[in-house]
Amino acid sequence: MPHRYPIIYIRGYAMSVGERNDTAADPFCGFNVGSTLYRAASKKTERPEKFVFESPLVRLTTEFQYQHVYQNGLDIMDEAWTPPTDEQGVPIPGIPSCSIVIFRYYDDGSDVLGDGKSRNIKEYALGLNDLILKIKTRVLEYRPPQGQRMKAEDFRCYLVAHSMGGLVARAFLQDVSGRYSEAKATVDKLFTFATPHNGIDVLGFNVPEWLTKDQANTFNRDEMRRYLNLTAISPEFNDRVDLIPSSAMDPNKIFCMVGTNRGDYEVAQGAVRAFVGHGSDGLVRIENASLWGVDKKLAPIQVATAYTYRAHSGYFGIVNSEEAYQNLVRFLFGDVRVDIHLEVESISLPMSVETAVEQGKKLEAGYQFEFRAAPKGKRWFLTRRQSVEDSPACRSHADLTSNDLSRRVVYLSTVFLSKRGKVDADRALTYVMTFAAKVPDYVVDRRFLPNVHYEGTDLFRGTAIVRLTPPAQSAPQAAWNVSLGWIEQPNDVISQDLLFTANNPCVEVSLPFNQIRKPGIKGQLRLKVQPWE
Repeated sequence: MPHRYPIIYIRGYAMSVGERNDTAADPFCGFNVGSTLYRAASKKTERPEKFVFESPLVRLTTEFQYQHVYQNGLDIMDEAWTPPTDEQGVPIPGIPSCSIVIFRYYDDGSDVLGDGKSRNIKEYALGLNDLILKIKTRVLEYRPPQGQRMKAEDFRCYLVAHSMGGLVARAFLQDVSGRYSEAKATVDKLFTFATPHNGIDVLGFNVPEWLTKDQANTFNRDEMRRYLNLTAISPEFNDRVDLIPSSAMDPNKIFCMVGTNRGDYEVAQGAVRAFVGHGSDGLVRIENASLWGVDKKLAPIQVATAYTYRAHSGYFGIVNSEEAYQNLVRFLFGDVRVDIHLEVESISLPMSVETAVEQGKKLEAGYQFEFRAAPKGKRWFLTRRQSVEDSPACRSHADLTSNDLSRRVVYLSTVFLSKRGKVDADRALTYVMTFAAKVPDYVVDRRFLPNVHYEGTDLFRGTAIVRLTPPAQSAPQAAWNVSLGWIEQPNDVISQDLLFTANNPCVEVSLPFNQIRKPGIKGQLRLKVQPWE
């Protein structure tokens, strides 16, 4: 059984006193909210399907035996908090490791439990530090019915955050003063839902720094650069702030869940989504919702990311979704991690466009790459990137024909698989992935060429079945096996043994494709596979 460390949930931004009051009045700050609605199609005019998702809180308690820590109307940060008792009325010291703790950082900012004043995000980071140390103390006090107390050096916790909650977590993790060192060392994984890691943009402009009312400038990049301690690093990355140094946290232990459904974000009767624009979840732009790790040499490290057709919040919100929950629990407790990249070897053009380029005319073309992945037997996607939902990966023709091969590599997504999620007795962990490269608009010398354009067509589209078979329980150190192939090419299945060792913790497998007609594309999907936990 994977480790079940305490989960600390950090909710998102509450702007007004009324919103902070609503938050303070909710014991679980939204982590207890479920949904019965699911959009299988991107058209809002179509009726949604019924799909009951009970809430992250309910599912974690029923499936993984997590429990909350409230006792006698008190939170563990309250001085008068006392532990529960057993059947004989004897106190049970501490809290179990498999506890869900809500970081109630808006209580003081409400006027029902506090003074009604908003705080600076650095104060919230300090509060998170204090909460982690309190949880550590309580967990170390707890003795399981059939076991020993946890040792201090073994204590870890998971941070799970929505929206601004992810920035609170980062302000804590990226603090360089040293005062949070003990608590920071205990954070094992960070999962963020729809966090504006690179700030919030409205009408194409970043939230202004002078907008200090209710700390709205928390999402201004200049302000973020300061409280995330990125003033030295950010200029090396075009002043972006979606960066976390590896000294703050191992980028491989971070997951970003990105929402892509702006149409169902109903705040201010839809005005907010209109101002934020396409390519967003209604509040946070897709390009601003993921993270990059940065090593000591300032080399970027891709953080695990998945995409779902959910809005920032509401009936179709991202936290209260099956898709995000499945990514959460597979990231925390799963068995296999697969990072998927596209590598483009060559691009071919329509004959008339190719002739124009040979004559020295300037070609502009933007390529879109769609990707979806779903585990066997399930009705939802672990990741879903589609052009019609403004969420494909994009590259220019110049990128894909560059001599710099790194520009031809496109990150698509990361998938975590779990033995617990299997639907049959087959030992293999199986999922399906669909990849498509869309035909671009060809613009030659700034003129669109309609005679070679067919809207919505593909340079290549294929669906592949991927089977990852672990070794038998009697030989856990033996090799895994991966088999994969395009459904459209049933005779070309690739099978490869994967032997993972301490010196070789991950193995790469390639699935080639080649559309030889013009226009066409040739390349491969590269899967980096590694056991998780």
